[in-house]
Amino acid sequence: MAENGGDVYTCPMHPSVISDRPGACPVCGMALVKRSTEHEMSASEIAHLRSVSLSPTQRVTANVSTSVAEQTSFVKTISAVGIIDYAEPRRVTVSARFNGRIESLHANTTGQRIEKGEPLFELYSPDLVSAEQDFLLARSAAEGSGDVGGSSQDQLLEMSRTRLAMHFGLTDRQIGDLERSGSVQQTATFLAPISGTVIRKMVQEGQYVSEGQELYDLADLSTVWIILDVYEQDLRSLKIGQEVTIASAAYPDETFTGQIIFIDPLMNPETRTVSVRTEFRNPSGKLKPQMYVEATIHFPSPRGVVIPASALLTTGTGSVVWVETAENVFEPRSVTVGLRTSSLALILDGLGAGDRVVTSGGYLIDSESLLNVPSGAPSAHEGHVSPAHDQEAAVKADVAPQNEVNIIVKGGYTPDVIRVRKGEPVILHITRNERAACSEEIVFEQLGIRQKLEPFKTTTIRFTPDKAGVIRFACGMDMLHGKIIVE
Repeated sequence: MAENGGDVYTCPMHPSVISDRPGACPVCGMALVKRSTEHEMSASEIAHLRSVSLSPTQRVTANVSTSVAEQTSFVKTISAVGIIDYAEPRRVTVSARFNGRIESLHANTTGQRIEKGEPLFELYSPDLVSAEQDFLLARSAAEGSGDVGGSSQDQLLEMSRTRLAMHFGLTDRQIGDLERSGSVQQTATFLAPISGTVIRKMVQEGQYVSEGQELYDLADLSTVWIILDVYEQDLRSLKIGQEVTIASAAYPDETFTGQIIFIDPLMNPETRTVSVRTEFRNPSGKLKPQMYVEATIHFPSPRGVVIPASALLTTGTGSVVWVETAENVFEPRSVTVGLRTSSLALILDGLGAGDRVVTSGGYLIDSESLLNVPSGAPSAHEGHVSPAHDQEAAVKADVAPQNEVNIIVKGGYTPDVIRVRKGEPVILHITRNERAACSEEIVFEQLGIRQKLEPFKTTTIRFTPDKAGVIRFACGMDMLHGKIIVE
């Protein structure tokens, strides 16, 4: 290895191969080329390397523009599609209470509007006639009885009255009319239990029906449900009672307002959406079941640091923003992103109000930062992974100190820069995945360690650094190099 101020030689294909004299690369056989020697950088030099400086001409060419981060809030808008449905609590099925024959239908068409208490149909049944006769006989017996038998006759009358009401479905008014007339009614008229629309009619005049058979399906359309499909990334913005606005192709100049009443606890695994139930008043009847609508949900963000969404660069491990720290000098910042729209983003951590962020040209600055950093130096990408270099950085990035590390030996050491903590035991698992002669040994000269490495096997080395600094390691031929930074 050359002394400080001398020249060193390296392989263009394997930069970890370093020699103090010309020669051939032991890995690929290429001729070694000369470069300036490495030297330890000061803290100020490292900090400077994390920044990127552009000339005014470069800035214009790269179309770099900036914006100031502001302490404010914004409104996130969620768009979803939905379909109108009946409100289940306002839907009723009318069934036959007993066997009989339909004598007449008052609600005779599907779609017919009907009010609560209006007649639906008239039903004849021998069972009903018999029950009415029993009621009239019980009434006559109760009226003609003396004091001794009066109590039991009254009980029998009450039982007959209850049977007409509970089993046959007669109203108090119908039973009162029967009691006043004193004559059996051959048919019973059944009334609509709610005001609404006949959405299904399953019976015809003259048809015989059996107990429990469905005759009508009624729905009150003055209130409807709209079922929205919301993507999973928008769920955190929703809550019960939140206002929803819809529009439809049928009424392009009108909007309707409702609210969220239920969020489905299950997700559709095929569409990756969750059903959100909303409720809308519909007094005009314009909102019709099975109609498609487009919904908009507005969600205000908390107050915080807000930047243009175009300033965010998505990396393999998170998001990065370039900040202009001085004129034409830019520094990367890892940020935590909160609520986000297509144009704005709320920053939870990593920026402060007043920071000037790069809103266009950020990827060009990102690329420039990689070109400007010499080999072995911490780059502006330290701590994050660029989109173009995520695989390499995942292996070599200088991250938080870790005292147990796996090192792969193949044409060099991966990783070749390791950070550890002073005073804590260090465990290195070294796997040699080659048979090249130069990697048969690994030497930690400062520690007095020289360890033979078997090909395609893992060797473990343990030691405890007692002071901060740099511990260098190399192969036995001093061709492959790495270093351990003790903090």
